[in-house]
Amino acid sequence: MPASEPFSLPEEALEEKFIASSGPGGQNVNKVATAVQLRCDVFKLGLAPHVYQKLKSLAGSRMTADGEIVITARTWRTQEANREEARARLSALIAKAHERQAKRVKTKPSRAAKARRVDTKKQRGSVKAGRGKVSLD
Repeated sequence: MPASEPFSLPEEALEEKFIASSGPGGQNVNKVATAVQLRCDVFKLGLAPHVYQKLKSLAGSRMTADGEIVITARTWRTQEANREEARARLSALIAKAHERQAKRVKTKPSRAAKARRVDTKKQRGSVKAGRGKVSLD
């Protein structure tokens, strides 16, 4: 699943709580709880073990010991906009965890590359050898 394709979140795994925000809104932030705290129970998502491990490392401190990811969104002035942002961020995080890293293919330097390297080293050595004290023989 590519990261550009958002992961669909099941509603039974999500829990939303609206809290007082410190973001934009003037006096409105003192009256209305516009920030959203989105909690997602990772075990209810049914993820593969490798996806779970990657999600755990990507989430970092946002993942609790109980296996919940907590995302707080307080950028916007409305509950709905903050709610959409939190869900989008969670969906992007889970989609990124689904990406597999490409396997690295070991390569060896060619014989010509090895020869060029040795020639360069010899040339550099001869330059350095010529820097010694001059003897008057």
